[in-house]
Amino acid sequence: MTYSFDRITDRTGTYCTQWDYIEDRFGEAKLLPFSISDTDFQTPPEVMNALTKRLEHGIFGYTRWNHKEFKASIQKWYRERFSTELDEDWIVYSPSVIYTIAKIIEMLTDKEDHIVIQTPAYDAFFKMITDNNRQISRNPLLEADGNYVIDFADLEKKLAHPKAKVLLLCSPHNPTGRVWTATELEQLVNLCQKYHVYIISDEIHMDIVMQPNKHIPIINKAMNLQNVCICTSASKTFNIPGLIGSYAIIPGETIKDEFLLTLKNKDGLSSTSILGLTATIEAYQSCGKWVDEMNDYIKENLALTKEFLEMNQLGMTLQIPEATYLAWINTKKLPYSPEQIQQALIHEGKVAIMSGETYGADGRGYLRMNLGCPRPKLTDGLNRIKQAIHYLNNNS
Repeated sequence: MTYSFDRITDRTGTYCTQWDYIEDRFGEAKLLPFSISDTDFQTPPEVMNALTKRLEHGIFGYTRWNHKEFKASIQKWYRERFSTELDEDWIVYSPSVIYTIAKIIEMLTDKEDHIVIQTPAYDAFFKMITDNNRQISRNPLLEADGNYVIDFADLEKKLAHPKAKVLLLCSPHNPTGRVWTATELEQLVNLCQKYHVYIISDEIHMDIVMQPNKHIPIINKAMNLQNVCICTSASKTFNIPGLIGSYAIIPGETIKDEFLLTLKNKDGLSSTSILGLTATIEAYQSCGKWVDEMNDYIKENLALTKEFLEMNQLGMTLQIPEATYLAWINTKKLPYSPEQIQQALIHEGKVAIMSGETYGADGRGYLRMNLGCPRPKLTDGLNRIKQAIHYLNNNS
């Protein structure tokens, strides 16, 4: 089967965060959104069929996740996509990736302890760390001509701090789109082992990787499996975050048992969403080809965006990311402030694109544009960017 990603589906009126509530974030309604990171692609037909069959049953009672079918689907996916064998006892359900990260940080750290992150970083990391009364320890990525690398000298200083307890890794990295190499991951693991820092790896973007890059699960490079875990989900890949559900891979038995105790007893969240469970199992069992074709489509969207910005001489540059459907667009060569650019995009172009500062001070001068969408929408959005920049050029 060959899949089509050009289909336009009207998402308004579905309580959609990206489309229906755009005014909450950008201050104006009826903008064309390229913002929050879900896609405008319908979930694979195989998943739709599985959900339809389950809906027709008509009973949606309390649902258990701790069974062979759920865990075997994840094992199959990791075996086929990443050449990685998982012990089924490592796999645990969670309602969301951020919930998992927050709970493990609570378990492993005390108030005012340091959580090391590479910046710019996913904005939810900042909120989750600070609102749990932990300290953000920034390890700014080094950038040259759009290419980002880890500053390992600075990272060692941050990890050596006596209050540094956790490295919260984003792999692949949001918003820059880096896929960390085997060498980089080995260096990270070695430093964390040296300074007794636990690694929590958020790998939710693991499937959306541009060839020839390859995602490497952090457990493949771990020196000690007791000191690392993976938090991830099928939600980004198959566009099912609204169905609720994620999972973690926690090889350390003590940490895993404490997490499950928190999930079931303290927080009362052990019964999962039947639709999220059904979708995840079916996606991992039968939708690898759909992911491959989606990645090809996203890669073409990225190339189209880069070409459009260059051909129209908009003063913006895009280094094609190694992963994610998020274009990290550099606007620093424009003679306008990020605030001026945002105002023009919103009020003149009628387009909503995330400001780079959403992802920390290191993101100032960038835009994060979600390209997980049909090409007609993307073309419309690029023309709106052009309109906004032309407005600035004519009225500066």
